[in-house]
Amino acid sequence: MTGSEPLTILPLTLEPEAAVQAHYKACDRLKLERKQRRMCRRDPGVAETLVEAVSMSALECQYQFRFERWNCTLEGRYRASLLKRGFKETAFLYAISSAGLTHALAKACSAGRMERCTCDEAPDLENREAWQWGGCGDNLKYSSKFVKEFLGRRSSKDLRARVDFHNNLVGVKVIKAGVETTCKCHGVSGSCTVRTCWRQLAPFHEVGKRLKYKYETALKVGSTTNEAAGEAGAISPPRGRASGTGGDPLPHTPELVHLDDSPSFCLAGRFSPGTAGRRCHREKNCESICCGRGHNTQSRVVTRPCQCQVRWCCYVECRQCTQREEVYTCKG
Repeated sequence: MTGSEPLTILPLTLEPEAAVQAHYKACDRLKLERKQRRMCRRDPGVAETLVEAVSMSALECQYQFRFERWNCTLEGRYRASLLKRGFKETAFLYAISSAGLTHALAKACSAGRMERCTCDEAPDLENREAWQWGGCGDNLKYSSKFVKEFLGRRSSKDLRARVDFHNNLVGVKVIKAGVETTCKCHGVSGSCTVRTCWRQLAPFHEVGKRLKYKYETALKVGSTTNEAAGEAGAISPPRGRASGTGGDPLPHTPELVHLDDSPSFCLAGRFSPGTAGRRCHREKNCESICCGRGHNTQSRVVTRPCQCQVRWCCYVECRQCTQREEVYTCKG
């Protein structure tokens, strides 16, 4: 979860350590830059939250792209090649990574798992005098500030890094846009003479859905790319869009931006294992995923629990139902 490697898959659990200095060792085991390691060590809750955020982001990426040619394949060699290029897929990886960390930190604060933050204590609500603040709001203010510093902007001369940082911020903005105020009524017969309200983040599936839409509508900015190094040599805004002030060639937009056209991901290569052998849905996406090569059909018999009933006390009783189903996979 560094500025250069979003969505690096980390172990889901940390090995047991002695209480003293345990969080230092946990931070040292993660792939962090010097500044990030220092921020991680500052709070014993950060290392665990980083692991949770990366896992959550990777799973959501795979869910959102489960029907696509690129299905968020993150094995080491594919990820490394992908991150060297400025594809739409790379933009999504940066955005979902920063969104996952922002979401996980805000939740960790409100759950009491962080030492340097607690519940959201500073609501900015309309008609605030009519509401009694209560509950425990997700601390988005702390988490968004932490994430911006943690993933901080590199040299302004590094144009590719500026694109990546822009996409990081898009992830944070999508989290902010999904904040909702939840209230409970207190009063005689359930009347709302007094309301207890707090702010909650949208479920992360909703965040993933919004970022997937932004991926589909991502803006391409002009670039010349050194393919060997994977570094952008120049960036210009798309035609008809004004560039930023101060010589910033990136358009000021809440959308994801990318530099390079994506490959087809049809055949095995540097960026993905291709789609040969991939399972597809005949009526939904076989034609697209299989890239015109056609698909194989295999019939098989499966047995699943069915007609389940809850029995007192305390188990579920099911029958076993057998049915034949067809499985479709892309030809090589």
